[in-house]
Amino acid sequence: MPRFALVVALLVALAACTSSPPPAPAPTNSTSTQPAEQKQQQVYVSIGDSYATGFAPGGTGESFAQIVAKQSGLKLVNLACNGATSADLATKPACGPDAGGKTQLDAAVEALKGGKTGLVTVVIGGNDLAPCALSQQPLDCATRTVADIQTNVAGTLSELRAVAPDVKIVGLTYPDVFLGAWVNPSFPNGKNLAQLSVTMFQDFNTKIAAQYGRFGAKFANVTEATGGYGALSELTQDPKYGRIPTSVAKVCALTYFCDRTDVHPTPAGHQAIAEAVTAANG
Repeated sequence: MPRFALVVALLVALAACTSSPPPAPAPTNSTSTQPAEQKQQQVYVSIGDSYATGFAPGGTGESFAQIVAKQSGLKLVNLACNGATSADLATKPACGPDAGGKTQLDAAVEALKGGKTGLVTVVIGGNDLAPCALSQQPLDCATRTVADIQTNVAGTLSELRAVAPDVKIVGLTYPDVFLGAWVNPSFPNGKNLAQLSVTMFQDFNTKIAAQYGRFGAKFANVTEATGGYGALSELTQDPKYGRIPTSVAKVCALTYFCDRTDVHPTPAGHQAIAEAVTAANG
């Protein structure tokens, strides 16, 4: 399949799987419901998209943000929204009871002004590329969109740093779910698509990581932590798919893409992402 057609296939899959799902339910650990003795607990502010909310094909479950909060002893203020784009952080209302009708960025800034925030995570960008699936020039669209994501991330980080110069911020990327096209029957040329995705994720991650670095933020390379970048010539025996690349087997276990064509993480995937966040934060 020509490179152009492969990119179209990748973007179509992304559009099908990252369109706005149902709103995330209100977190159960809102500050309004905490006992008085826990009021002084340090806060972890999570902003972003459905990766942070824990959305999955079977309904919302425990997200990496909840896992990180429990393991670090921080009180989670999760402002993330299903389907959010990088532009939405500063323009659309945040989700959850801690939002107060503000945007994710404004609510995060207000939380930071309280002086008790120990960690901020940002996972964003996956939904931005969805409209490129319908573009007549998807490659050009993707190039422009990545530039827009960089700009929006930089704007977000600039405002966060203005009120909290020293707070720990960790930016996240995503698993290379398109490695799963290797075994997913929805993609007749899935092996070629999987190979193309490696280069595309490396390019995307390099550019986004640079933005976080500009503002003294850490970068959790979730792509690498969940099997990305591995040589597709390295094989393993998978109980469901037989002998396949090790990186493909890993992404099949950590996301729903291989069998459901859904980009979201499995519970094991959220655990792996939480571990990547903790490692970057350390």
